[in-house]
Amino acid sequence: MTDGTGLKNRGHTHADVDERRGAVEQFTGADLEKISKYCFRAEDAEHNIENMIGAVQMPLGFAGPLKVEGEYAEGEFLVPLATTEGALVASISRGMSVITAAGGARTKVFSDCMTRAPVLRVDGLAHACRVIQWIDAHEDDIKAAAASTTKHGRLVRIEKFPTGRALYLRLSFETGDAMGMNMATIASEAACRVIEEATGAVMVSVSGNLCSDKKPAAVNMIEGRGKTVVAEALIPKDLVESKLHTTTALIVETNVRKNFVGSSLAGTLGANAHAANMVAAFYIATGQDPAQVVGGSMTLTDCEDVGGDLYISVRMPAVELGTVGGGTGLPCQREALEMMGCKGEGKARKLAEILAGTVLAGELSTLAAQAAGQLGRAHAQLGRNKA
Repeated sequence: MTDGTGLKNRGHTHADVDERRGAVEQFTGADLEKISKYCFRAEDAEHNIENMIGAVQMPLGFAGPLKVEGEYAEGEFLVPLATTEGALVASISRGMSVITAAGGARTKVFSDCMTRAPVLRVDGLAHACRVIQWIDAHEDDIKAAAASTTKHGRLVRIEKFPTGRALYLRLSFETGDAMGMNMATIASEAACRVIEEATGAVMVSVSGNLCSDKKPAAVNMIEGRGKTVVAEALIPKDLVESKLHTTTALIVETNVRKNFVGSSLAGTLGANAHAANMVAAFYIATGQDPAQVVGGSMTLTDCEDVGGDLYISVRMPAVELGTVGGGTGLPCQREALEMMGCKGEGKARKLAEILAGTVLAGELSTLAAQAAGQLGRAHAQLGRNKA
């Protein structure tokens, strides 16, 4: 197999990468001198990318410390964030300082399952009913077939959605500390082979989009995908006024009119100020799949006036991340995870709780800035390129 330059897409030694990059420079006339400079072994990215010619660097900053009181995350954390948007890290840091001064963010993971939804072709309604009956009677056999493909994954739920000459199965998997999309895909294929052989149904696609992967979807808002996480904080009235330079009442009103009413008018899935911003910076820094930022965009941010103090919470129904596999093993991303004590097995739910606390901080700071009329000024001071 060759790439667009005619070179074979072979290994990831530095020599291979240099040769491939040289061919690209010759083909395009571009000087890729900066792209050629990277600090890790090319072999480290062998399972992460094809046709490697170098690396693109992004600025990495940190926000915090953020105090988290969760089921898995406990203590104060410095959070790595990779972004090119000026003012973002400063805004998150401001929110974290206020939350920490108020006693910290309380967090909890409520569910933890990755989904894959194959679509099967059936002959019609009667056939669909027979297939469903067979699945119900042989669920253990299907789960065993899925389990045969992975040491860490476990099929825990099979939902059936018949429609016309199609039957959609939404399969939910426990995936340990991996984000688990590849794991769920391979296991779903094995499960469907068992169903095909026994029922005559035919798998058209291992992903029928009812998963729903990397797309905003109501099913993920309601049932969750990956980890469903909630974070909350109670900010005393004096901190709202002295640190955020606004009032509880104004923040609550901004949240209602912007996040609830405005989002309803727009028809968005989720209601938040800019949760995807924090999720993107967090995911890029820690080696997650950045396309899963879609799940973060469905965050629900809620604010209430509690005796003059500000109660704020975020519900994140689709936190799709891991601490093993994917990009988490790359050297820079591994160091970012180590900053939070979240590298390796047994740490994925901890990482999800820290992310929820980070999103909570960003939402708090942004809503306060908008309530106080400071958002544009902050971006003018910190986010504009002065060149």
